[in-house]
Amino acid sequence: MKTKFLHTNIYIVTAIVVTMFFSCKKDINEIQQIGVLQNQPIGEAKNINLRYTEAADTIGRVIANLESPKMLDYSNRDFSFSEFPNGVRLSLYDENNKKNVVLADYAIVYNATDLIDLQGNVILITPQKDTLFADQMYYDQKREWLFSNHPVQLKSAQSRSGHGDIFDADTKFNNYTILEGRGQGILKD
Repeated sequence: MKTKFLHTNIYIVTAIVVTMFFSCKKDINEIQQIGVLQNQPIGEAKNINLRYTEAADTIGRVIANLESPKMLDYSNRDFSFSEFPNGVRLSLYDENNKKNVVLADYAIVYNATDLIDLQGNVILITPQKDTLFADQMYYDQKREWLFSNHPVQLKSAQSRSGHGDIFDADTKFNNYTILEGRGQGILKD
């Protein structure tokens, strides 16, 4: 009786092992995701210094430089992005190498759209020493354009200080618009 019981157990264990062996799929995406949770970053980098260049003939010109103490890489998601939880410093250069600097407490770069979402104490400083303050601002890397649908405050070294609810500008800050504005200004005759 003992032998019959032992053979029955061996058959059951063998059947379970064979079933498990043949039920496994060899999906490469699943194998790559082993140990990586969907809500966790796939990578982390510290002390980032990313330079975006534009090639003109054989000489590359830096058009933007993004610096941050920490970056989290979420390229394992369907809509991939990079997160900068400890803030960023974004320098935007024109053809004459003059730069506008954008500072923010937090940022997300969406890879598919090339859009940078800057959040928390966003400050834009121009070469003319004009300063724009906002809670949130976006930078469109393809169009080289800054915009916000949140209240902004402009402090100008010249004469154009004021507040507004919508902001739209090129990265050179030569052509900008503040809509639904209010504030003080000096008009020339």
